[in-house]
Amino acid sequence: MADFAAGASEYIAKLQDVLSKIDAAEIAAVAEVFRDAYDREAAIFLLGNGGSGAAASHMVCDLNKGACFEKEKKFRVMALTDCAPMILALGNDAGFESIFVEQLKNFARPGDVVMGISGSGNSPNVLRAIEYANQLGCTTVAACGYDGGKLKGMVDHCFHVKVDDMQIAEDVHLVLGHILMRVLS
Repeated sequence: MADFAAGASEYIAKLQDVLSKIDAAEIAAVAEVFRDAYDREAAIFLLGNGGSGAAASHMVCDLNKGACFEKEKKFRVMALTDCAPMILALGNDAGFESIFVEQLKNFARPGDVVMGISGSGNSPNVLRAIEYANQLGCTTVAACGYDGGKLKGMVDHCFHVKVDDMQIAEDVHLVLGHILMRVLS
């Protein structure tokens, strides 16, 4: 018989250990970038795959509803993960590695912020989007796990969860979104 309680306890202990090692300065740097974008009315674009894509969508909700609900001015934030028909059309016609770059070509302007979320830090479509954003003159941010992958070295600001566990990295990326919501309110 499986010992579900032991498995749950083990996971919780690992998550608590990783949370205790978060670098608050990395969070503060991301918060400063987002606050600056808010003040300048620059756009913030979030992107990622799978659970990281869900985290991007979740952060959009937290920033606009959670951080700005009763404020007249809102964050200009968009998750490039939210329009399934666009993603499918771009994936089919331009290739999956281009689904975020092609959307940035439509919407991003110099001075905007582009945040790539990738547990591994090596998702080709995220890397291409960040490369494009850097060339365009956007401020780039990453949330990554493991060793940071290629993404860590490509961005202006990085929130790095130093753990070799995709689910723990994704959990902590969601925590980042909640912290940003609180500190930017």
